[in-house]
Amino acid sequence: MPRVPFHYIDLRTFCYETEDEKRVEEALRTFLPDEFDVDRVESTGHHGDRIIVFSARVERANDVRHVLAKIRDLPDFETLLDELDQRVTDNTEFFLRLDKQAAFKGEARRGGGLTLRAKVEAYPAKKEAAVENARDALLGDE
Repeated sequence: MPRVPFHYIDLRTFCYETEDEKRVEEALRTFLPDEFDVDRVESTGHHGDRIIVFSARVERANDVRHVLAKIRDLPDFETLLDELDQRVTDNTEFFLRLDKQAAFKGEARRGGGLTLRAKVEAYPAKKEAAVENARDALLGDE
């Protein structure tokens, strides 16, 4: 299997008081391998409301491949590839926002509610190299 040029992928979402926390965690799990550990931290919002932060860090190559396969399911995947230059920072980080409601239904769509942040391997650590590595990884076995 080819090497995966990501150090890690972080996924994170917030569960607000008006949301069902099991459903929000399930939405996050749409992008994770089965039985993957999800961290849960309870916090308080500005107005005293409860906020739960669900997050997971994916580091093992096979788990990273699993997340990337889910990203390939995006209906506008080709557009995402065209935007990589804007989605990879000078610090070789790749950012993507995903639709939490669609994720709860098991679908991958861009939107709001879920944040994906990935550290792209690049030697030397330059944006241009990171964009190409991210493109190659996202294209996978095509």
